[in-house]
Amino acid sequence: MTPAARLSAAIELIDTIDAQRVPAAKALKEWGTAHRYAGSGDRAAISGLLWDVLRRRASSAWIMDEDTSRARVLGMLRLERGMSTDAIAALCDGGRFAPEPLTSGERAALTSRTLAEAPAHIAGDYPEWLDGYLAQVFGDDRVAEATAMASRAPLDLRVNTLKAKREKVQGSIAHLGAQPTRWSPIGLRIELGADARNPGIHSEEDFIKGAIEVQDEGSQLATLLSAAKPGEQVIDLCAGAGGKTLALAAMMQGKGRLIATDSDKRQLAPIFERLSRAGVHNADVRAPKGEGDTLGDIRASADLVLIDAPCTGTGTWRRNPDAKWRMRPGALEVRLKDQVEVLDRAAALVKPGGRIAYSTCSVLPPENGEQIRAFTARNSDFTVVPPSQTVTVLWDKAEDFAAATLQSPEGLLMTPRRTGTDGFFVSILKRKPLSSQA
Repeated sequence: MTPAARLSAAIELIDTIDAQRVPAAKALKEWGTAHRYAGSGDRAAISGLLWDVLRRRASSAWIMDEDTSRARVLGMLRLERGMSTDAIAALCDGGRFAPEPLTSGERAALTSRTLAEAPAHIAGDYPEWLDGYLAQVFGDDRVAEATAMASRAPLDLRVNTLKAKREKVQGSIAHLGAQPTRWSPIGLRIELGADARNPGIHSEEDFIKGAIEVQDEGSQLATLLSAAKPGEQVIDLCAGAGGKTLALAAMMQGKGRLIATDSDKRQLAPIFERLSRAGVHNADVRAPKGEGDTLGDIRASADLVLIDAPCTGTGTWRRNPDAKWRMRPGALEVRLKDQVEVLDRAAALVKPGGRIAYSTCSVLPPENGEQIRAFTARNSDFTVVPPSQTVTVLWDKAEDFAAATLQSPEGLLMTPRRTGTDGFFVSILKRKPLSSQA
């Protein structure tokens, strides 16, 4: 397919998504099935165009002064891909499989319109109802922060230190262009261009042998900040597919007791194979059964409970641009209730002197600082460990990392703009020793 034909396909896909209200991933899959002549490079390029349009959906329409599939694609080429009007016009020549030529209005819009007068939610490409929340946490920087959250994410890998060292793995996947992550001492990053296909990590020997896992650097850091130690009793309370469970196991060096559980046993399905591949032998996976308490034998005895809390996922917008446009206020309300429940459950599991590591992949204050303030208000025997103390586990990078994050009395926030990671909030809560409790 020619670049022009790919552009036409992207416009067609956006029409389908708008008309049928289907998720972008589903639309892409169905398009690929119906157009088997399209090669893998074509599908990757069209997918890149589609996701970039979703990232810049509002601002692209503003630039073109028209909210249609074609207008959004043209505006995206200008804003996200940095293409000139003439370069865009060359793709839209009206030839076979190419979009129709630019109108005089489209050419004028591409040449002269800017985002200077656009409202914050338009310039930052996010739903208008979220503007107050983003203003609360970022103030006048919210457009810059949201714009960074709309950029394409790199592919981050975590080296499994139970099986390998970062330097060795970097050498063995040098053909993928992997470089050490900025903050995480166990991470590697592969930068991806606009039309780049995701590399076949799952077919790499290092992945097959369990030496690497796909995990955003922010998620790696959230786990590292929990400071899990060998010999401790650690609970991953919202383990899901096990990404943080695997990271905890490596931190514990196979020593101690690691329990992984989740309220939805379907989410746990991949964890067993992942633990086996990673060489983890000290993990106990507990799936919920009926009305029984899967952790009934662990009352006030855990050294650490890690909570990868259910959340809105606003911090992962650059990976899931489709999700932000489908998000509704009701979803936030549901997640807030889920977070209260999981925090209160964790409080009953932690021993005196133990700790809770609470994290979300969200940037919204109600899920982060406000949630922590409410928790400590109803649990007076827990206090927040100051972020300045939390980051010391990063050793020589602690000071620079702390300066890059957005800190509050309740924890720290990573963002794509500040730390180059997904958006992650982390709070470490310590339970007072018995001698200190009233």
